[in-house]
Amino acid sequence: MRQFSKPIKRESNQMVFGIRAVIEAIDSGKEIESLFIQRGLTGELFKELKDVLRNRNISYQQVPIEKLDRITRKNHQGVIAVISPITYQKIEDVIPTIYEEGKVPLILILDGITDVRNFGAIARTAACAGVDALVVPTKGSAEINPDAIKTSAGALYKIAVCRHESLTQVIKFLQESGLQVVACTEKTGDTIYKPDFKSPTAIVMGAEDTGISDSIIRNADYLAKIPMFGDIASLNVSVSAGVIIYEAIRQRVNQ
Repeated sequence: MRQFSKPIKRESNQMVFGIRAVIEAIDSGKEIESLFIQRGLTGELFKELKDVLRNRNISYQQVPIEKLDRITRKNHQGVIAVISPITYQKIEDVIPTIYEEGKVPLILILDGITDVRNFGAIARTAACAGVDALVVPTKGSAEINPDAIKTSAGALYKIAVCRHESLTQVIKFLQESGLQVVACTEKTGDTIYKPDFKSPTAIVMGAEDTGISDSIIRNADYLAKIPMFGDIASLNVSVSAGVIIYEAIRQRVNQ
């Protein structure tokens, strides 16, 4: 399985390189999936770029020039942006629309899931199950790139994906909007069969190695785990997501 930290082959039309070109891409409304800036870069044009990034609340990674040279051999001027193949939506806009359509919201929050293939597989299951939106953090989430799109079987073009600086703030907003938050974690004695998923619900899934962050666990309405009976004590996160999503669907279909 390809690790997120390894170099990712990108289509050429996903990349914008050069300081002025990146500024213009941002000003034109392009969604920036990831942004790499050479460590120690200076100059007036770079200061202008930093102002744009600060005003638009766009995060970036400072990297050695060798990493930029591995991504492209063209004159990148110390700045490479990867344009997202999708348009991110705002959860604050998505929830009212769901209610207006007369639906009972079902949201999936992904906390720290960085493997693109797991992310794509989860998106595919979510789209098949009719999940209304995925929510991911701005930092520490899988990049939406060709691998993610392919693994999702195109589902990432179909389902709303929302990106936010703070998942804890998202959870508070969802709770204020009438949703219960169910965190899928081993840190509980309750199983996924206890919550009433017929109610408006947001399900939180965490990374396989670190799980869900403590702040989210503290703020969740319910903690629930998938019962395990075999010798192996854990499931792949995309499989786990499918199990709990379809428990929610089972309850809703049988109500």
